[in-house]
Amino acid sequence: MNKLVRSKSPLRLGLAGGGTDVSPYSDIHGGAILNATINLYAYTTIEPLETGEIILESIDRKEIQTHASAESLPIDGQLDLAKGVYNRIVKDFVKKPLSFKLTTYVDAPAGSGLGTSSSLVVSILSAFSEWQSIPLGEYELAHLAYEIERQDLNMSGGKQDQYAAAFGGVNFMEFNGADNVIVNPLRIKSEYLAELNNNLILYYTGTSRLSSRIIEMQRTNVQQGNVKSVEAMHKLKEQSIMMKEALLRGQIHKIGEILHFGWEYKKQMAQEISNPIIDEIYTAALESGASGGKMSGAGGGGFMFFYCPGNTRYKIIARLSEFGFNL
Repeated sequence: MNKLVRSKSPLRLGLAGGGTDVSPYSDIHGGAILNATINLYAYTTIEPLETGEIILESIDRKEIQTHASAESLPIDGQLDLAKGVYNRIVKDFVKKPLSFKLTTYVDAPAGSGLGTSSSLVVSILSAFSEWQSIPLGEYELAHLAYEIERQDLNMSGGKQDQYAAAFGGVNFMEFNGADNVIVNPLRIKSEYLAELNNNLILYYTGTSRLSSRIIEMQRTNVQQGNVKSVEAMHKLKEQSIMMKEALLRGQIHKIGEILHFGWEYKKQMAQEISNPIIDEIYTAALESGASGGKMSGAGGGGFMFFYCPGNTRYKIIARLSEFGFNL
C-alpha cells in the first residue's frame, strides 16, 4: 500500500478590520486585519496511485470525480479548488502528470464566513508540498494559495484567509499594495486567550452565502469613490489597531465594544452585509447580555459570533437557540 499523505489547515474568525484586505482598497490605502484561527479545520489526504487515474473526492460536499492522469484538469465548477491546486503544482513544480486519490473534508459549510475555501486550498497545497518535497514556507504557501483562488480560478475575495490558514494562531496582518503582506503573530498571554475563548460564542445562522457578490459590491464602492463605504473601511482599519491593543494589554472586557464598533461600520461597506434576520439575531444577543459581535467573513449569512462578558454566555445561548439554528 502506498503511503498516505495528510494535512489540515485551520479555519478562522476575522476579529477586526475585515474587508480592508480586499483590492482595490488595500492597494490604495493599505489594509489591516486581526484574525484568529479556531479548532475547525480543512483536511486533505493524498493516496498515491499507479493506475494512471486522478480521483478527487469531497466527503462533506458528497462529490467525486475520476480523470485520466493529465498535466491539467478541466475547471468546470466541480471540485475546482482541488483541480486548481493540482494544475498549479504540475505547472510550477513537478512538470509531469501525477496519479493519486485526493480526499478532502471541511468542518464547516462553504460560504459560512470562516475562510473555508482558502483553508482548503492551503491544506491541499500543503499535502502536495509534502508528497512532492516542494519547499514552501508560510508566506510562499499563502501567496500561492491566493494566486490560485484569485487569479487562476477568478474567485473574488481578500488576502487574509490564505495567510490565516498558513500561519495559524492570532495574527495582526498588514496589506500594503498588491503583493506586500506582513503577518505579525501576537504573543497573547494564555489567561487572556482562555478568557476570550470562554466569552466568544459562534452561531450558525443556518444559511450560507455567495461572498463574491458582496465583495464585488465593496470593490465597486471603492472604485467609484463612495465616500460612506471608504470611510467605513478606514474605521475598520482603526478597529484592527484597537483590537490588537486590547488583546495584548489584556483588556478583554473591551473586546465586545470593539466588535460592535466594527459591525456598525462594516454594514456601511456594501449592501447585503446584513439583513432583517441578521439584525434580529444581533439585537436579541445584545438584549441578552452580549456586548458586541459581528458576521464572520463578508457577511450576508453563515456564522456570527458574539462576545459574552462575565457569566452571560448561557443566557445568550438560550436566547439564540430560540431562532432554531445552530450554536
